[in-house]
Amino acid sequence: MKITRQIVVFDTADLAAESSFWARLLGGTVEAEDDWHTVSVDGEPRLAFQLAPDHVPPEWPDGAPQQLHLDLYVEDIASAHDEAVALGARPLTEADRSREEGFQVYADPSGHPFCLCWG
Repeated sequence: MKITRQIVVFDTADLAAESSFWARLLGGTVEAEDDWHTVSVDGEPRLAFQLAPDHVPPEWPDGAPQQLHLDLYVEDIASAHDEAVALGARPLTEADRSREEGFQVYADPSGHPFCLCWG
């Protein structure tokens, strides 16, 4: 089997909020269809979002089962934290961002958890 493309697809009840959040966070663009949005970075599709009107956000860490999460490694955690929150991310944990390495867990606008990692 030859796989020609890999893409992670998120279910969401709000396509515009979800896709624009990730496009801005990753420095990409959104290609929107009625029930599907694709975020491309540097011309390559990276993430997709499928309309799921009944989507229920996972409850991290002890609630409804988490389906997946992304780890995004950043050079400057302080500025990455500020930017993610300004774009609509919600911190789910508090981390000591002065440490040499670590991670902090956030939720995107649809409640999907992701981590900003450093070190």
